[in-house]
Amino acid sequence: MSLRGGMVALRSRMMPSLKLQDLIEEIRGAKTQAQEREVIQKECAQIRASFRDGDPLQRHRQLAKLLYVHMLGYPAHFGQMECLKLIASPRFTDKRVGYLGAMLLLDERHDAHLLITNSIKNDLSQGIQAVQGLALCTLSAMGSAEMCRDLATEVEKLLLQPSPYVRKKAVLAAVHMIRKDPELSNIFLPPCAKLLRERHHGILLGTITLIMELCERSPAALRHFRKVVPQLVQILRTLVTTGYSTEHSISGVSDPFLQVQILRLLRILARNHEESSETMNDLLAQVATNTDTSRNAGNAVLLETVLTIMDIHSAAGLRVLAVNILGRFLLNNDKNIRYVALTSLLRLVQSDHSAVQRHRSTVVECLQETDASLSRRALELSLALVNSSNVRAMMRELQAFLESCPPDLRADCASGILLAAERFAPSKRWHIDTILHVLTTAGTYVRDDAVANLPQLIGEAQELHAYSVRRLYSALAEDISQQPLAQVAAWCIGEYGDLLLEGNCEETEPLQVEEEEVLALLEKVLQSHLSLPATRAYALTALMKLSTRLPGGNNRIRQVVSIYGSCVDIELQQRAVEYNMLFQKYDHMRPLSSWICSISWMTLLSMLSTFLLSILPPGKPWSTSWTFPVHLQPLLPSLVSECSSVKASDWT
Repeated sequence: MSLRGGMVALRSRMMPSLKLQDLIEEIRGAKTQAQEREVIQKECAQIRASFRDGDPLQRHRQLAKLLYVHMLGYPAHFGQMECLKLIASPRFTDKRVGYLGAMLLLDERHDAHLLITNSIKNDLSQGIQAVQGLALCTLSAMGSAEMCRDLATEVEKLLLQPSPYVRKKAVLAAVHMIRKDPELSNIFLPPCAKLLRERHHGILLGTITLIMELCERSPAALRHFRKVVPQLVQILRTLVTTGYSTEHSISGVSDPFLQVQILRLLRILARNHEESSETMNDLLAQVATNTDTSRNAGNAVLLETVLTIMDIHSAAGLRVLAVNILGRFLLNNDKNIRYVALTSLLRLVQSDHSAVQRHRSTVVECLQETDASLSRRALELSLALVNSSNVRAMMRELQAFLESCPPDLRADCASGILLAAERFAPSKRWHIDTILHVLTTAGTYVRDDAVANLPQLIGEAQELHAYSVRRLYSALAEDISQQPLAQVAAWCIGEYGDLLLEGNCEETEPLQVEEEEVLALLEKVLQSHLSLPATRAYALTALMKLSTRLPGGNNRIRQVVSIYGSCVDIELQQRAVEYNMLFQKYDHMRPLSSWICSISWMTLLSMLSTFLLSILPPGKPWSTSWTFPVHLQPLLPSLVSECSSVKASDWT
């Protein structure tokens, strides 16, 4: 030991040791964190010195102070072995502090916890109830799987002890053992049937918890305990009708904790079992109709009843009753009860869709909740309630909510609306209108795949091309900051921009658009600092497409495209260079391209098929040696690639 260390140890021995109460007062009186650390460091030095001295009369007092220091977050690992010494002591005051220290300082990660196995085994075999209780509590708190296997026999014996205090502790220890090692299930099966006949509240509650653990981890135990369903039904019926004991009643509800545990156990036992479900149907109806809902304890029992009804093979009328109970929960002033009701209805909507639909208006009203968790649950349930018969009404409500919902819900709401519209759209025009509304309202919160889905939808609806391009042009002219909207609008203008100039569309308001206005709008999108690189790529491609549809603006388009040939964005630069090459090398093909764009693909396919059949010899494969007009040869591979089964790679 160094000189300085020896001096510190000597000084700590000379200083008087504080009592626990004095230590607490001194720590609380510290004005700064540094003062608190100084007090604790001095006292820890005193505790270490006392442990080295080995005074058995002071050991439990020093360990008690160390445990307080540990609860403040300071290291106390040097007291682990002292816990073992105190547990082995014959004095109850030592055992009490030793077991408390073992629960706080030891766990499965420390090998030292295995050293107390023999001490616990000896204490369990003693007839002193207080000592047995300490040992059982410690085993329940930090017993490892190995300890549980070694002490399972002793705990089983204590389950049938005359003392209710010891039996209650033993049941809780058995629950911990089953969780640590499910293979111990067979040991605890026989005592459970006897413990169910107990009148002691703690023992009965612990026994039901133990049976639940056994049934969830062992199929054999599940089959075994299905025989006691009538007994559990009788216990619950007694609770509902005559009560258990007044000391365990809460707000007029007879022992709600025991009722809830019995209902959970019945749900486990009757799941996928017709006979058990029929046995408890009448009781569940009785609990659902007779429980007081004016108190929170009654609502807890009702919720477990509803969950049990929905999990078993219950009658149809009983399931409707359960959904109606959840509907009443939605009208409760307590936000927690409303949240639980929304969560439960969301679980039931797939199996009992029609019953939940009756509460659709109440669910929609919950969208306006100021609590974010409530409005999120209401949104999820509202989207789950959408079907082909109510899609128009529900979409109106959801779109109204989208306009005012918090930003953290906007992305989920937009995605839900788009998915519902895709599944239940009554018409293509309604579908397009819905997506356009989401694009203009949600803006950047719209997911990326919506940008790809809408062009596909518009492309498949030829009769709505003019309507769609006018709607998108007007929306883009009003706001170019919404990137998904700008991308879809740029694509649509590039494909069907010529329809903007053909006059009014019967399905929209009159819109007079000049060629210069269309090009100016796309240039505005290109130049905007709000535009993403992907949006600029859409706009640049749209301008290139318009060079064949709006021949009057070719010079302006050529200038814009040439500017982006030196863009710092590699993708835009590559597109601009390729488009410039089209202007330079293939400009002579522009009249033919304009003609092709002016006719439908079906017409083009028919014409091309007729031409190919006229020049192909019967029964002979395609050959590139056949002559074809020279000025059309560069265009033919792309036409064949689009309109026939002949691959473009077959051309030279």
